[in-house]
Amino acid sequence: MKLLKPKIEDYPGKLFKLKIDNPDLDFAEAKDIAKQKAEETGADPMLLSWYQGKTGESYPNLECGPGDKPAWITYAESRGGDLTIDINEGQYVFIYLSI
Repeated sequence: MKLLKPKIEDYPGKLFKLKIDNPDLDFAEAKDIAKQKAEETGADPMLLSWYQGKTGESYPNLECGPGDKPAWITYAESRGGDLTIDINEGQYVFIYLSI
């Protein structure tokens, strides 16, 4: 299945790129992996937004900002998002606030 990769040059905050060799990786498992990685930074991470490259689905699903970035990124940036976990080059992307 082809991924609907977001055309993003710079994600907010520190970026971790993870490669997970599991063809059956689903959203719940990816979310757990991302949270574990975020917690390894010593933070108590709060998930602000996410994106699924398989479907193009994102949270929050709203329109905001000037439109130069997807709304889910603008939303996270405006709330202090400072940690991004990119799994399998855009298959799943999670943006957290380190607390």
